[in-house]
Amino acid sequence: MGTSKVTFRQAAALLAERDPVMARLVENAPAPRIPLWKESNFESLVRGIVFQQLARPAAVAILGRLIDAAGGELTPESVLPLSDAVLRKVGLSARKVISLRDLATSVRDGTVVLDNRRLGHLNDDEIIRRLSTVKGIGPWSSQLFIMFQLRRPDVWPVGDLGIRRGYGVAYGIPTPTEKELEPLGDQFRPYRTTAAWYCWMAEAVFAGRTPTLPIADDPILRAHKVV
Repeated sequence: MGTSKVTFRQAAALLAERDPVMARLVENAPAPRIPLWKESNFESLVRGIVFQQLARPAAVAILGRLIDAAGGELTPESVLPLSDAVLRKVGLSARKVISLRDLATSVRDGTVVLDNRRLGHLNDDEIIRRLSTVKGIGPWSSQLFIMFQLRRPDVWPVGDLGIRRGYGVAYGIPTPTEKELEPLGDQFRPYRTTAAWYCWMAEAVFAGRTPTLPIADDPILRAHKVV
């Protein structure tokens, strides 16, 4: 069975067969739920900028106001004419205003390419390299874009503290550093996206709590046709 034809649920079953720790996580945590977003790649990256370092309810509210200010659709052409005052009024920090403008400008002038056909010819590392040229988008944000927007099966975002902590709890070791976690993910290839999903929820599972899904359905986002 080719990797590209394996669903995330099938990948979970395959990981459970390989590893008893993953088997426990697969049994006790919700199955991988990586939705098919209705948003464009540009909208996904904008959402990533908006959500950085914010509680989800606040981020959802800001994103909703931004979509309204942009006329109901987020594109470089709808975002760039918005003044800094308008962007600050919807709730964006000065740093995020800079990031949003840099992203929109880079996409408009072709510095950053988000066309799915062209992205399909690029490996993960090259996509990360290109996206990281945008102010406010680094390797971690780029990897989440590849994981949740492009739905690629073998992403291992070692910069995510939740994944590092979850791995440590699940495998009974101190929370690994990014450098330490990188090779620890090799055992999960070519399904590291699915392994990362379960690491996100490992702390809750091993504490006997109900895990919180990394992705949630928000009414505001649905109303704006983002999810």
